[in-house]
Amino acid sequence: MARKQGIWLIHNHASGSNDAAGLAALREHCGARGMPVEHVTCFPRDDLPTPQALDAAGIGIAALFAGDGTINAALDALAGWGGKVLVLPGGTMNLLYHRLFGDCDMVEAIDAVASGKAATCRAEMIESAAGNGYAGVLAGPGTSWNTVREAMRERDLAGMAREASEALEHTLDGPPVACIEPALGRDEGYPLIQLTPTRDGIEITAFHAETTGEYVKQTLALLQHDFRSGPHDVLGKADRVKLRIIGAGTLGLLLDGEPAEASGASTFALGHAGVDMLTTRPDGR
Repeated sequence: MARKQGIWLIHNHASGSNDAAGLAALREHCGARGMPVEHVTCFPRDDLPTPQALDAAGIGIAALFAGDGTINAALDALAGWGGKVLVLPGGTMNLLYHRLFGDCDMVEAIDAVASGKAATCRAEMIESAAGNGYAGVLAGPGTSWNTVREAMRERDLAGMAREASEALEHTLDGPPVACIEPALGRDEGYPLIQLTPTRDGIEITAFHAETTGEYVKQTLALLQHDFRSGPHDVLGKADRVKLRIIGAGTLGLLLDGEPAEASGASTFALGHAGVDMLTTRPDGR
C-alpha cells in the first residue's frame, strides 16, 4: 500500500508535555500542515504499533511525542520499518530531539517536515547486551538517583526522602565504575559514567564528587537530570567502550533513562538506528 502523509502518533500520558492541551495543539498543527494524525497509540497503555501495522494502514510517518524512555521502546519496535520517524519534544530533557532538530521548537520541526525541508538520517546509538541507548547511557551507582526522580514525578514526598537517603548512601558506598577499554580516567573508578553517541564515536564523560560542595552540586544535577552541571571530566571518545564495576555486584544502568543492570565487564558499541529519522541537522550541526 502506498504511504501517505498521515501520521501515526505515539505518546505517553506520563511524559512531560503530554497533557490534553499539548496533544490537541500537536494534532491541530499537524492537520493544518497537511499531516493529519490518523492513528494514536498511548504507550504503555497500548501496545506499540508494528512495522506491519503501519504498512497496512498506509502510514509514512510515525511521530513520537514522549520522553526518551518511550522513544527508546518505539525505535526498537520500529527497527526495519521503511517509513520515517518524527521525534518530537514530549519529555523533560528531549535529548534525542535536540540532536535531530537543534534549537528548533516543535512547530518549527513540524513545519520543516511538512515543507519537505527535513532530511532523513540513521542516528547514532549505543548498543549493548542490556539494551540500546539512543540518547545515551548512564552507568554506576549514581544511577540510583533515578528512583528519586520517579518519586518527584509522582509528588511522593515521603518516598522522595526515603529514596534520596538510599540513593546518597549507594552513590557514596556503592562499587564505582571504571572505563577499562580504552583505559581512560581513574583506575579506582567513578560514581557515574555517561556514554553519549556522536558521529565521531561514543563520548565518555565521568562524574565525580569528592568534597561536600561537590556532593551537593552533583546531587542537584542528578535530581534535575542535568548531569553536565555537576563536576565531571570528559575522558574521550571511542567506537567501543568496556566498563566494569570495581568490586562485587551488578552494574546499574540507565538506558535513555530506563533502569537496567549488567553483570561483569560490559561492552557498549556505537551503532545506528534501524529506522530513518527526520532531521534538520543531517550533518550533526
